[in-house]
Amino acid sequence: MNFDTLVIQLLNGLVFSLLLFLMAAGLSLILGLMDVVNLAHGAFYLLGGYVGLSMIRWFGSFWLALFIAPLVAGAVGLLLQILFLRRLQSRHLDQVLFTFGLALIAADLMRWNWGAYVESVSPPPQLSGAVFILGNQFPIYRLSLIAFGVLMAAALILLMERTRIGATVRAGVSDAELVSGLGININRVFAAVFFLGTALAALAGVAAGPVTSLYPGLDFEILILALVVVVIGGMGTLRGALLGAILVGMTDTLGKAVIPEFSLFVIFALMAIVLLVRPRGLLSQKEA
Repeated sequence: MNFDTLVIQLLNGLVFSLLLFLMAAGLSLILGLMDVVNLAHGAFYLLGGYVGLSMIRWFGSFWLALFIAPLVAGAVGLLLQILFLRRLQSRHLDQVLFTFGLALIAADLMRWNWGAYVESVSPPPQLSGAVFILGNQFPIYRLSLIAFGVLMAAALILLMERTRIGATVRAGVSDAELVSGLGININRVFAAVFFLGTALAALAGVAAGPVTSLYPGLDFEILILALVVVVIGGMGTLRGALLGAILVGMTDTLGKAVIPEFSLFVIFALMAIVLLVRPRGLLSQKEA
């Protein structure tokens, strides 16, 4: 691999890493802060992508899709959290069985509604075209995803670490009874976190549509990678999710370019090494 190709692959890896962060950030918040094992998280990613595709077809606006799809997925996630998952708090096996079954049901419903074919999504006209980088064409949309991902990462980390809302969430995780005693409705706080987590997954699904396309099974593929990211980075920390996403995204992209037959093996080998060195993840909630 020459230097020019390496630079392009690194840029592609950064694009995938930041999309993976949006997906894994929501999963990390739900799993690490709320102690809810949500194996249907990938379904919200694919649901966001398909709802965004419908918005583009109906209204011809990618920007409207980027706004509406996360709200729809977040509302569905909020409803599930209030009606079902709140009753399964701290019952991890029940959460696994319920959310896995929910993911299977959602997969069939999406296949029934949107079909079993690969659906291509066009980027917005304002971001179509390409620029030359070291003599190679690179899509403008992918460059915009890098900027968007960096801004989202910074905004989420500031929200959770530098605002009263983030302090309330962290306090509620540490001692829910104490926070409730201060007059804060902790159920509403956790519902808001679940809404945010599922909305982030849907946002990633819409943004990734022009890059990866949409197809049945993508939900489980992205879920596995997001779980690896959370395990590597550490649960409950957005900084860990960002670090894990960069490591996994770069490893996956470069692995497919250099040794495509063993690219998945390299990702899980990376996870195994991290677990051997730091079982809680690189930036677990205790160490973050």
